[in-house]
Amino acid sequence: QVQLVESGGGSVQAGDSLRLSCSASGGTLNNYVKGWFRQTPGKEREFVAAISRSGYDQYYADSVKGRFTISSDSANAVDLQMDSLRPEDTGVYYCARKPYYRGTYADPGAYDHWGQGTQVTVST
Repeated sequence: QVQLVESGGGSVQAGDSLRLSCSASGGTLNNYVKGWFRQTPGKEREFVAAISRSGYDQYYADSVKGRFTISSDSANAVDLQMDSLRPEDTGVYYCARKPYYRGTYADPGAYDHWGQGTQVTVST
């Protein structure tokens, strides 16, 4: 059973940067779409970014486009570089794995394994 573990969250000021990392154990991320989502209390889990199986294609929510960069340099890891952070970026960030044949990259229901989440807090 694959386990995903996120790291790199923290508390920062608006305008700062953070880099989130997600690593897999007991299984692989290879040949899967890899995504990042975030959630705040009382709200549904929100798509942030995804990267295709090949790594050639990246997809971003409009709210983070131009500020966040998703990358996957190894078969069992995916990172999210977050620059120019804003208070509205605050939330728990989750990485997830999606079989290529299931749903769309922005649909959390299409992902079959999730990490436990890491808190990101951005203050003014």
